[in-house]
Amino acid sequence: MKAIILTIVIILLIIAGLVWIYSVSQKNETNNAARTNGILTAQERVFDFGTISMAAGKVSHIFKIKNTGTEFLTITKIYTSCMCTEATFVKSNIKRGPFGMLGHGYTPKNIAALNSNEEAEILVRFDPVAHGPAGLGKTERIVYLENTGKNNLELVITVNVAP
Repeated sequence: MKAIILTIVIILLIIAGLVWIYSVSQKNETNNAARTNGILTAQERVFDFGTISMAAGKVSHIFKIKNTGTEFLTITKIYTSCMCTEATFVKSNIKRGPFGMLGHGYTPKNIAALNSNEEAEILVRFDPVAHGPAGLGKTERIVYLENTGKNNLELVITVNVAP
């Protein structure tokens, strides 16, 4: 009986070890995803809408982005910090989005590629009515752009919501 229990314990340890090795290799593979010498930059990283009225409805702003690196990069994911904010990728006649908060809708991977020195736009829309009366006052929202270049980029909007 002791031999059977010992055999089962050894088999379970071997299985646990194999699972651990597999999970570590997957994590390393994800961390070592193909990075390029692309560098994603923005002409402005923060935009202040100032004071806006809930009654006026949605407001929008266009952020200009550019790959200032020496190689192409791929924008792998765009998402926002809150569902009251959405972001759309625009390059020439290509439009992807709108994208919202992670976990609230489909977030595709590999949205678009930017060659070295190529530009695009991120159209950001903010809905002051999204939070109702609880959303009055000063707030800050972030648009996240993950990419295969040397850096991820955050674009920030601030707004003071009035009734």
